Amino acid sequence: MVPEYRNCIGGEWVAASSGDWIEVRNPADTDDVLGQVPASTVADVQAAIAAARAAFPAWAGLTPPERGRVLHRAANLLETQVDAWTSALTREEGKTRMESQREVVRSVELLRYFAGEAWRVGGDLLPADTPNTLLYSLRVPLGVCAIITPWNFPLSIPVWKIAPALVVGNTVVFKPASATPIMAIMLTRLLHEAGLPAGVLNIVTGAGGALGDALVTDAGIDAVSFTGSYSVGHALYQKTAPRLTRTHLEMGGKNPVIVAADADLDKAVQIVAAGGFGLTGQACTATSRVIVERPVLQAFTERLVATARNLKVGPGLSDGMQMGPAVSTGQRTTDLEYIEIARSEGAKVLAGGGAPEGSVYARGHFVQPTVLAGLTPNMRIAQEEVFGPVIGLLEAGDMEEALAIANNTSYGLSAGIITTDLRRAIRFAERAEAGMVKVNQGTVGASIQAPFGGFKNSGSGMFREMGKGAVEFFTKVKTVYIDGQ
Repeated sequence: MVPEYRNCIGGEWVAASSGDWIEVRNPADTDDVLGQVPASTVADVQAAIAAARAAFPAWAGLTPPERGRVLHRAANLLETQVDAWTSALTREEGKTRMESQREVVRSVELLRYFAGEAWRVGGDLLPADTPNTLLYSLRVPLGVCAIITPWNFPLSIPVWKIAPALVVGNTVVFKPASATPIMAIMLTRLLHEAGLPAGVLNIVTGAGGALGDALVTDAGIDAVSFTGSYSVGHALYQKTAPRLTRTHLEMGGKNPVIVAADADLDKAVQIVAAGGFGLTGQACTATSRVIVERPVLQAFTERLVATARNLKVGPGLSDGMQMGPAVSTGQRTTDLEYIEIARSEGAKVLAGGGAPEGSVYARGHFVQPTVLAGLTPNMRIAQEEVFGPVIGLLEAGDMEEALAIANNTSYGLSAGIITTDLRRAIRFAERAEAGMVKVNQGTVGASIQAPFGGFKNSGSGMFREMGKGAVEFFTKVKTVYIDGQ
């Protein structure tokens, strides 16, 4: 019997008003049907918004520590179920068991961090410029927030949006990616088990187009937080602009790593391979462009190609796997199409370049770890986000040229350099056009307590996620003047 999952609207678990369902399958084995979720309608979205509006006054009226305790209890519950959530995440998204476990553990940490923010959210006591006046500021919730999340981190990205939204007093309507809705439903259930009142968090599943439009244009929505592609995010921004709805967009990257002539090449290969092939390259911070100084280009290339060819690819729940499948047949097709585009532009495939052969891969969306050489900065493969396990190599004559190539993109999310020269590292950190700069670390990954977001087409630029940036986005500032006479 295929499990049926349901929307949560006003604390009730309900099917879509259409009566239709969407089937969810394991991307490593498409014969493995994980369940079916509601194919929601605009009416379902409107019901969820109404429920969130009705729940807002009481939730916002609680003290922040009262709200924080719900997140803390959720973290404790999740921590006792890490193995079960790890398996469920791997079956739905496809990443390896180790990658899924890291995401679950990180979600526990995110819940605890934002539970702690309940004790720190506040304003400022300010010096008054008139006698007998108390002057201070407060941070207050926005109202109802629409949260729209992608499929590549189906647990941690929803947590790092929903947790800060809730702890400062907002209510939420949550629209997860249709490729990975089960993890989102499990998260919603977890928060309710931890004591979240009815209507504070509502979830509707289904295709993004009509539901997303209905969600972000509704007068009952006070803020939108979106992670996804540039094309979808840019279109979304046009829809929230007429009402001046507060909007945060995180829209991907074309992230460079510079391998300097003085780099430890073994470490460089390890960092680049993990950044480009880890998570099947399905991360907005994935390493997709590697700019290598000419003196070490051949040696680095040989080592990276050997690593790519030896990577263990297969179903994420199997022992020893280092890379799982693409999330869907559509994503797999996109990966392979971009490899062919690169070939047509003159790039040379040194490793991978297609789908692996063998019975273990027959029912999954697998792509070989691919290394492309001979790229020039303006090729499509060097400019457009692939979102797959494809690393392109570019040659640079010196550090100035390498920096110019690194910045020659419309994106600006994450950028890295591998060097033993502190002066080069500092120069790169100062001049790299990216919201996150890594020295001798991979482009993937960000600390919970640090602001996360990008420059240029990687984000809307006004707000950041995680750390204090998340609290700033999900609150507005009120200034209070009290005359003592």
